[in-house]
Amino acid sequence: MTEPLLKIRNLKKHFHMQSPIPFKKSSQSVKAVDGLDFDVYPGETLGVVGESGCGKSTMARLVNQLITPSEGTVEFKGSNLVEMNAQELRASRKSIQMVFQDPYASLDPRKKVGELIAEPLLIHNVGDQSSRKKRVQYLLEVVGLEGFHAERYPHEFSGGQRQRINIARALVLNPDVIICDEPVSALDVSVQAQVINLLKRLQKEFDLTYIFISHDLNVVRYMCDRIAVMYLGKIVEMGTYQEVYNDPQHPYTKALLSAVPKESPHDDKNRVILKGSVPSPINPPSGCHFHERCPVAMEMCKSIVPELQDVENGSVASCHLLNKNQEEL
Repeated sequence: MTEPLLKIRNLKKHFHMQSPIPFKKSSQSVKAVDGLDFDVYPGETLGVVGESGCGKSTMARLVNQLITPSEGTVEFKGSNLVEMNAQELRASRKSIQMVFQDPYASLDPRKKVGELIAEPLLIHNVGDQSSRKKRVQYLLEVVGLEGFHAERYPHEFSGGQRQRINIARALVLNPDVIICDEPVSALDVSVQAQVINLLKRLQKEFDLTYIFISHDLNVVRYMCDRIAVMYLGKIVEMGTYQEVYNDPQHPYTKALLSAVPKESPHDDKNRVILKGSVPSPINPPSGCHFHERCPVAMEMCKSIVPELQDVENGSVASCHLLNKNQEEL
């Protein structure tokens, strides 16, 4: 079996809150990511979905070590990024790049596009001025722009074109992994389709591995090989897109999929309406974090934390109802 490219184990990030009383340390913390375990394999696209505030973007920054985890390990090709010194971590960043959600905010408006794309080459001291210029022009053409666009500023481009520039910059160091943090959510629908197809083409052309974060379940279904569903800092279900979409096991996954707009008004589809709102990550519910909103919650859900377990369809999910169904069988 192929070895994972990334191994994430017990990954946590708790942001300590500032006390309203001066010089007093607060005991409260925001549990943005609260114990993630998953693998990412070479050449695949792992989709990450969930409501706003569930920890998707924090997880992405932890994997790339843009922020330091409170606990856990991030192994890339057998090396733990968390234990690396600054020099080792800087070298590893050539292999793991990011494409951010806002295509304009992630580009320095004072620099020309050519400078922005070439900047990672300068930081890592790759090539000379001539080779860097050729690399920039080549990547601009690869992402669907022209070489002369290198002399323009970000404000002279549309949102879709700016995201293409971000993708070119992510590619410039020949990475193994690109983390796409909602790369199309700020774009028009027609432009979204162009950027998504571009990402799929580049994956084959450059042998890339993606972690793809999105709210749009239809986009995730089209893009991804496997899907991880997050809720309040934890993964509650993970499997191939066929397993998750055709036979969801966790009540939260079923609710998410039921919210996807119907393809036809004549389609017979039962909507699962969740009660209440997402609990605060400062004080998450005891037991299963989802039990206060779950339509099939049992008494044990209030006190016992469910563990991820193998399901008959091949996926993994964390729900006490799965154990109950197995006992009945």
